[in-house]
Amino acid sequence: MTRDGAETSLALDDLAAAFCDGTLPRAAWTHEAHLRVGAWHVHHHGPEAALPLLRARIRSLNDRHGTVNSATSGYHETITGAYLRLIAAFLAATAGADLEARVAALLASPLAERTALFHYWSRERLLSPEARAAWLEPDRTPLAWPPTGGAG
Repeated sequence: MTRDGAETSLALDDLAAAFCDGTLPRAAWTHEAHLRVGAWHVHHHGPEAALPLLRARIRSLNDRHGTVNSATSGYHETITGAYLRLIAAFLAATAGADLEARVAALLASPLAERTALFHYWSRERLLSPEARAAWLEPDRTPLAWPPTGGAG
């Protein structure tokens, strides 16, 4: 069972495969599934190549689930980009362990908390339509993992 109450019975590669081919059920597309899939993409493609892949695949999965990608719903560019950068830093800091163990550590870390990005962005800025549509720099403290100060 995960922090958000979902089962994590799918192995990481199986979760990523279901996500990539669009067969992941809506109920399984949880916050922690987003983090696991993000980590898989960073590990296999690197953070730069992972972003356009995730952007397209999240939008496609949202479409399949009937979730509208709009200024107020669906895909969120700043959140996706922020988590990719933070996940990449986390994975680099935990290099040496296998990917499943690193992802388990990620999910047990403060980075997996739903409010983690509010350390970097004010709620108003991060949840704005502008941040959903395009990358917006943090307005509270620079994006780094572990966090480097600022408001918490």
